Amino acid sequence: MKKSLKVPKFKNEDEERSFWAKIDLADYFGSEDLQSVSFPNLKPTSRSISIRLPEILLLRLKEEANQKNIPYQSLIKQYLTEGVRRNAA
Repeated sequence: MKKSLKVPKFKNEDEERSFWAKIDLADYFGSEDLQSVSFPNLKPTSRSISIRLPEILLLRLKEEANQKNIPYQSLIKQYLTEGVRRNAA
């Protein structure tokens, strides 16, 4: 810890939440207290959208998805991701 300030014991989550909202964390923790974390199973939030596609394109996407044994919407997301990455490079 950076300073000798001690974190108090809390009676409940509301009391703890209130405490952490009012203090400066730098008074309690220093950069040497930081630890690297990863969340490998965290999924990004998805949002449903509507998009108009020509029927022939949708049919071809569904056929290709069926050949790859994946849902067609997943295939569309893969193609969109690849296109965005390609354009970003």
